[in-house]
Amino acid sequence: MNENPNPTLQEETVTFKRSHFYSVLVVLAFAVGVLVGYVAWGRPSQAAPVAAAPAVQPAAQTPQATPEPRIYEIETEGYPSLGPEDAPITIVEFSDYQCPFCYRWHVQVYDALLAAYPGQIRFVYRNFPLNFHQNAFASAEAALCAGDQDAYWQFHDLMFDKQAVLNDQAGTILDQPAYNQFASELELDVTAFEECMTAHKYQQFILDDMSYASNLPYDSNGEAAVGGTPTFFVNGHRLGGAYPIEYFKQIIDAELAKTN
Repeated sequence: MNENPNPTLQEETVTFKRSHFYSVLVVLAFAVGVLVGYVAWGRPSQAAPVAAAPAVQPAAQTPQATPEPRIYEIETEGYPSLGPEDAPITIVEFSDYQCPFCYRWHVQVYDALLAAYPGQIRFVYRNFPLNFHQNAFASAEAALCAGDQDAYWQFHDLMFDKQAVLNDQAGTILDQPAYNQFASELELDVTAFEECMTAHKYQQFILDDMSYASNLPYDSNGEAAVGGTPTFFVNGHRLGGAYPIEYFKQIIDAELAKTN
């Protein structure tokens, strides 16, 4: 038999080992609890939530004043004009006989506008033939040569009526006989007309027109005063483009109200 000769001693030994084992478990449990708390909650200094920083408001912007429109003083003396010299409204057009938008304005607005304000508008035509329009410069010369025979405005209207010929898709450059034919339609002295054109009597006049337009100051929005055709100045108020008649009436009515 393997009986324990001293059962009391064995019991005490077992009792001692169990108590030691439980003590170790308690220590381990405490350590695990601390570790879990550390991982779950972070360091003590980070336990309290940090308040979010207030949103930074953008600095208030200083309101920008709307620039006053530039009012131009366009030279008109010595240029072809229609209407009374002392008319309260002066409209200056920088135009190109081959320009499709100039044509559209001419047929849609020109006559209607003059008819709406009889005796109140002086209309002045100045030349700005664009270099990519192959017949624009010569057509401007032709109209001025017709003016030597008091037929400037008749030729002006005829050039717009003939724009399909000036601006054909083939890019045809009209020769002198073509312009002579236009002059003949108006019953002009064709010989004198041709001499004027072939001598380029008005070439420098047109070049000066173009230079003048190109050197006008920019408008209040930073746009070129005459950046293309047509460009109008209604008592100095710039309208750059083939605007409908309503835009002209707004300016004209406001200008006429100043005189009342």
